[in-house]
Amino acid sequence: MLVVSPALARILVFPQNDSFTEVWLLGPGHMAENYPYNVTVNKNYDVFLDIANHLGYCAYYVVEVKFRNETQSAPNSFNFTYSSLEPLYNMTVFVANEGTWELPVTFSFNYNVTASEVYFNTMTFNGINTGLAGESSNWNSQTNVFYGNLFFELWIYNTTTSTFQYNQRFVSLVLNMTG
Repeated sequence: MLVVSPALARILVFPQNDSFTEVWLLGPGHMAENYPYNVTVNKNYDVFLDIANHLGYCAYYVVEVKFRNETQSAPNSFNFTYSSLEPLYNMTVFVANEGTWELPVTFSFNYNVTASEVYFNTMTFNGINTGLAGESSNWNSQTNVFYGNLFFELWIYNTTTSTFQYNQRFVSLVLNMTG
């Protein structure tokens, strides 16, 4: 058996580990529940953003925080494309192989509501005000909400091209901006 072992190792196919990155959001209680939905002006909401690295090496990531109404560009999982919207906030992080990084996120919105439209002024993200002036959301009569979508796109540093590339992963919160 000892003589045959090295010969078998050359012809056996061992399972390959998949290399991937995970990204997810948890609600305020560190559970996949109780996500903010009905948003009130100037009220703080809490979630947790997590990234897990299973790439086989330490990875350098950028998370782009973006906000959209239902007519603006969204990332597309099927086409592997990112949103063309400008990020409101960026976070950079190194995550060790098999490591996990977590960021507590607190956000709030300042906006004005009319009968047919919400006009956004600012979003506060972890204590930093970002401008949303000129952005708005129309009343959706089918769902009876002013739709807002806060999302987090994951980008990874490519050492070959020395650039960040969209990692084809994002997470998002669908928000009702009526309050």
